[in-house]
Amino acid sequence: MKQQIAGYHKDDEDHWVAQLACGHNQHVRHDPPWVNRPWVISPKGRESMLGFELDCKKCDLAAPADEQP
Repeated sequence: MKQQIAGYHKDDEDHWVAQLACGHNQHVRHDPPWVNRPWVISPKGRESMLGFELDCKKCDLAAPADEQP
């Protein structure tokens, strides 16, 4: 299910995590060649993607909301 990015935080390993409007978290790594998300690297890039919809697998499974920092 598509959900909008509402914010970001970093996990314990210093990786960026998108906080989705549904209450779930999803990693948004830039790890070429597997994942190409150069917008994750800069604050301006992350800000530009607020509101962008990501596919939330946790919503598809009807999982409860994640803890938010």
